[in-house]
Amino acid sequence: MAAMTTGNSSRADANRRRILDVALAELLRDPDASMDQIARAAGVVRRTVYGHFPSREVLISTLVDGAVEALAAAHTAGREGVDDPAEAVARSVLAVWEIADRYRLLVALAQRTVTVQGIRERLTPVREACAEVLRQGLERGTFSSPLPAPALAYVHEQMLFALMEAVNDDLLAAQEAGRSAAVTVLTASGVPASLATALVAKLSEPTSQ
Repeated sequence: MAAMTTGNSSRADANRRRILDVALAELLRDPDASMDQIARAAGVVRRTVYGHFPSREVLISTLVDGAVEALAAAHTAGREGVDDPAEAVARSVLAVWEIADRYRLLVALAQRTVTVQGIRERLTPVREACAEVLRQGLERGTFSSPLPAPALAYVHEQMLFALMEAVNDDLLAAQEAGRSAAVTVLTASGVPASLATALVAKLSEPTSQ
């Protein structure tokens, strides 16, 4: 009986993961994709989708949670082991953007359902970690801003959202957006544009990764 229960649980987990993967692809392709469309694309009946996710809003909220986890992991990995605050910020933005570029359409969609406040709350740990790096940079003189570190971190977050929207609206080329985002965040922190551009260019070289 225990083995049967474990097997059923494994199948349910596999179904849930597949539904999430397919839902993300479908919603990125068609932001208005219905639960029926997602079920058909996943090769399951509508009842199976609703068994895991009671509503489309819950499904999108779950996808956003996964996106935030991926962003947080990228942010941590990007700055890990880096002592210089400017380099830490640049590396973390470049790492985050690789993830964010995949999810930028989802973020725009989620603002209709999860709400901006909901997304903001999910990003609190990332924002707090960013604020700590900024605080160190401000204390060392690497950064210069009239804003305290927590407020500056909030500004950075909003800038990244705005840049994602700019890519969505074809105002910024996706392939250049990561570097542009890193330079923009650094200059907003008081780093001279020439130094910010040179640092990001160096970090973007294949041999520097």
